[in-house]
Amino acid sequence: MQNLLFTPLRALLWLSLLLSAWANAEHPITQHQDIVWASPEGFELTLDIAVAQTDTRNKPVLVIFHGGAWLINNKSIMTQLSDAIASRTDIITVNVNYRLLADNDNSITIDQLVEDAMGAVLWVKDNIHRYGGDANKIAITGDSAGGHLAAMVALAGRNLSNTGFEQKPLGFKPTYLPEGRSAEQLASQDGLKVQAVILSYAVFNMVEAAPGLESKDNMFWQWAGVAARGLFGDSINLSDNLDYYQAVSPTQYLTPAAQYPLPPQFVLVGEQDTLTTPASAQQYVEQLAQLGQPARITIYPGKGHGFLDSGCSDYNNGCFKEVSEPTVSDMIAFLNEVFELQP
Repeated sequence: MQNLLFTPLRALLWLSLLLSAWANAEHPITQHQDIVWASPEGFELTLDIAVAQTDTRNKPVLVIFHGGAWLINNKSIMTQLSDAIASRTDIITVNVNYRLLADNDNSITIDQLVEDAMGAVLWVKDNIHRYGGDANKIAITGDSAGGHLAAMVALAGRNLSNTGFEQKPLGFKPTYLPEGRSAEQLASQDGLKVQAVILSYAVFNMVEAAPGLESKDNMFWQWAGVAARGLFGDSINLSDNLDYYQAVSPTQYLTPAAQYPLPPQFVLVGEQDTLTTPASAQQYVEQLAQLGQPARITIYPGKGHGFLDSGCSDYNNGCFKEVSEPTVSDMIAFLNEVFELQP
């Protein structure tokens, strides 16, 4: 009698397990690696594209920017995230390299990194059809410094200028521009518009972050093998040039939804993150909510900073496959919802 009573429960349990396995089933992906998408001043920038081997045409696309305090790492640190999403969805993933502050003899400025991120999205819009992607279904994501860059693309994508930061008013000249279109033409046409944003333990206010970032006590300068300096070089500083730091702060571009509707944003952070704190992420989402902009936040218990990095690490106390969950599943659910895909 006891076995009979528990049979329906067992059946429901097995059904739940089967559905979970089906929802997370992986399919093969085709890799296109180290594609040169731009060469600013001869510095080659590359990206990787992962395409699910499924029958879906005109697939949505997720563009990924890696973290590393704008000073270290490259796209390889996001490879496992890129492949995990591509192999579990009908979404093409594009994993991007951009310049770092330490590149070109420690001469790159942070506005140039933003211009690289913007240029990468424009390249994807121009070229992703070659890989089965839909240029009108673009999502962007990044973690830490990469989250800052993704936020800048989504929020500052209409603040473009043919002269970039060389003249005021300050604006961005994307590293890649579609043939025959200027930065200002793209701005007027909202050419950088995207359909969804995922920001993982991101930096939202560079005015607040700059003192720590520019300090010689910031170990990322040492890890990059260069001397600490200003984010815009030695001639521009926060005290005398506040407008420069505001121009690279995502929060500077927040607008009411009635004025300009932003794409839905999924903001995530680890509960134990001391670099990009849950409080800063919560504040950002609250600002969006007050403006009527769509946003959600998840704070993951027990997680610190960098838990979406590839491989295994002491700072994560584990390896990507285990540490990244349930976040990757939540990201996939968000993207499936935005693009109306079947799980």
